[in-house]
Amino acid sequence: MARSNKIVVPDAKQSLDNFKMEVARSLNVNLKQGYNGDIKAKDAGSVGGEMVKRMIEYAENNMNGNMMR
Repeated sequence: MARSNKIVVPDAKQSLDNFKMEVARSLNVNLKQGYNGDIKAKDAGSVGGEMVKRMIEYAENNMNGNMMR
């Protein structure tokens, strides 16, 4: 199956991968480089959900009243 999500900023890929691993470690989810199809969907969802939560918190803390358009 082809991936439908496109990398908008290619230079950010490594940082996002590092961030994902950091979040997984904090949630005690055993992610590894490459294929992770053997983990539970609940665990994968927890990692993704926590990433979004942290990114929103970061954005809120750094907006300074500026809106993106």
